[in-house]
Amino acid sequence: MTNPRNVHLVDDDEAIRHSASFMLRHSGYTVKTYKDGVTFLNEAGPEDTGCILLDVRMPVMDGLAVQQALTQHGIDMPVIVLTGHGDVSVAVQAMKAGAIDFLEKPYEKNQLVGSIQKAFEQIENKVAHGQREAEAKAQLAGLTPRERDVLDRLVEGLTNKSIAEDLNISARTVEIHRANLMDKLGADSLSAALKTAFSAGLGFE
Repeated sequence: MTNPRNVHLVDDDEAIRHSASFMLRHSGYTVKTYKDGVTFLNEAGPEDTGCILLDVRMPVMDGLAVQQALTQHGIDMPVIVLTGHGDVSVAVQAMKAGAIDFLEKPYEKNQLVGSIQKAFEQIENKVAHGQREAEAKAQLAGLTPRERDVLDRLVEGLTNKSIAEDLNISARTVEIHRANLMDKLGADSLSAALKTAFSAGLGFE
């Protein structure tokens, strides 16, 4: 799965915007720069993809305030915070608020690219997780109501005997339903069937 390699650079320092965007474009990224947090929030939206490089020390609206406003604007992109010397406490606050990494200025090219690669790996994992969840839900939709009853109880950790007693059916009938549901889920073991159930969100309600 490949995603557009977009980087949104939010920094009030024009020299940093210029040097960082030049560096990243040469590393194969598409870079869009913003002179401050307000401009970024006005121009970016839920449809935008990629990651955000966010300076914490900016006039009008600092990086932490921008970070907090992302959810309200429906923007769901991983954030890498850019800090100056002595901003460790601010960086910690940003990490607690969901930033995946922070870089202290001046940063090296390999540090910057490494952090951005980490952000894109997170995006890839999120996309893959969403696909697995959708596939698992589609598989579960193919089960009969009784097969779903059996699977729900397998997720709870019940044995065939306990499931039979709970559903007021024979243990042999439970075995048949269990074999059928595993066949429909393409599972060659109880572990594989449970993984599909967990991917679809069963057991987390």
